[in-house]
Amino acid sequence: QVQLVESGGGLVHAGGSLRLSCAASGHNSYSMAWFRQGPRKVREFVAAISWAGTRINYVDSVKGRFTISRDNAKNTVYLQMNSLKPEDTAVYYCNVDLMYPVRTDPQDYDYWGQGTQVTVSS
Repeated sequence: QVQLVESGGGLVHAGGSLRLSCAASGHNSYSMAWFRQGPRKVREFVAAISWAGTRINYVDSVKGRFTISRDNAKNTVYLQMNSLKPEDTAVYYCNVDLMYPVRTDPQDYDYWGQGTQVTVSS
């Protein structure tokens, strides 16, 4: 079974930056994705990256501000978040998928890690 451990969240002021990490074990050759769930909101897709890192996509609201990357030697995916806004406040989760494009509906995934909290103050 895949195990997912997210880290790197914190409290930042608007305009600041954070870098999230997600260590994944128990899988091989998976695409990886980030999701987030804000206060009183449904969980939503944020970004995804293929196994080779050659295909990437983002939700429109983070394009130009967030960058997803991965290090397959460490089985880790990253999310560099710049120019953060209060509306980016959420618990951020990662997940893996066998295919690319990844499934963007969170309900298609059976397992989640504990997530990491990102809070952006205005």
